[in-house]
Amino acid sequence: EVGALGRVFAHADEDLPRTEADKTSAVHFLRFELDSAMCAALKGGAALKLGVDHAQYLHEVEAPAAVRASLTADLD
Repeated sequence: EVGALGRVFAHADEDLPRTEADKTSAVHFLRFELDSAMCAALKGGAALKLGVDHAQYLHEVEAPAAVRASLTADLD
């Protein structure tokens, strides 16, 4: 969640090639599609919240400034 601009849900890149059909990769990637307003808000210092939204488990935490800065640097 970026400031008051709403939540962004992860997209799993599940279509990556595998070395063997019955073996999963050791590394999995999640992609978050932020719009230009969200990118600008993060660059301007907006709060970034990370969370899990599942019927059996709900949790949310605000990203520390260092984590937010590191992730925001990847937007360039």
